[in-house]
Amino acid sequence: MQTQAFTDLEGRLRTVEDKLAIYELIASHPPSADTGHADYTLSVYQEDGVFDRGPTLDGAHGAKEIAAFIQRPEHEAAIRGGLAHFTGLPLIDLRADQAIVTSYLMIVHLDHQGLERDLPNHGTSTGYRIHRAVVNRWQLVRRDNRWTIVRRTLLPVNGSDIQRELLRGALDELYFSHPEKSQ
Repeated sequence: MQTQAFTDLEGRLRTVEDKLAIYELIASHPPSADTGHADYTLSVYQEDGVFDRGPTLDGAHGAKEIAAFIQRPEHEAAIRGGLAHFTGLPLIDLRADQAIVTSYLMIVHLDHQGLERDLPNHGTSTGYRIHRAVVNRWQLVRRDNRWTIVRRTLLPVNGSDIQRELLRGALDELYFSHPEKSQ
């Protein structure tokens, strides 16, 4: 009986460790994007990874192309203009050595055309503007004890059926395809 309890404890600890590693991977996206850290991006995508930005924006295929994506002059201009990515706490559907992660992301930038305002003890600022809010679906795989990105799909939060299906699908997959989680 103790062997079963130990095995259960090992499994639960493995789940906690996996989720923490995945949280760190998802949380690393904003600082890597906001600094144009291509080497980091290259290290976290599978060689044949996919970055899908939906039907209205271009994406990239392959880790090298994805890493080059944030090296574009246009991306550098956005960084220099005060770009900031803010991610929400991700919903993780862990499936042994694979995971589906769903999260929100806001793209914010310094409002260079805003009125200057003073905030006591914090100085003056023209403020920030939310440029876009998106939902992300990250498909991850564990290889060599490390989580990496196979595919990232992001869609604008615009009320469309495809965006809503991505979010609803994450809940359905997590809570209705794993009966033990709905109890």
